[in-house]
Amino acid sequence: MMTLLMLCSISYAAAQKQAEIKFDKKSHNFGTFSESNAVQKCTFNFTNVGDAPLVINQAVASCGCTVPQYTKTPINPGEKGTIEVTYNGAGKNPGHFKKSITVRTNCVTEMTRLYVEGDMTE
Repeated sequence: MMTLLMLCSISYAAAQKQAEIKFDKKSHNFGTFSESNAVQKCTFNFTNVGDAPLVINQAVASCGCTVPQYTKTPINPGEKGTIEVTYNGAGKNPGHFKKSITVRTNCVTEMTRLYVEGDMTE
């Protein structure tokens, strides 16, 4: 009986291990840039601060002008990964913009929103 109890508590503890994502920043401001230089890029760095491998299931932007690319392989505890975001303002109206990127993971908090913004001038 005691052995069974110990086995149950060990498997329960193992089941509690989860990945946890921690971003260096959750928003990036491109500042003011010209329409002639419409493509802007930034990188969001993150660390798996949990105790299980982290998997990004998807990263979806609020608009087709914003394209996220992310680390596809599992990120082990303590390791880092990146989400690179490219904003393409070509053909868009000049002015202020703010776009979101929804990141879905296997972490304790399954969804995180990142933001990019800036001001494009003619």
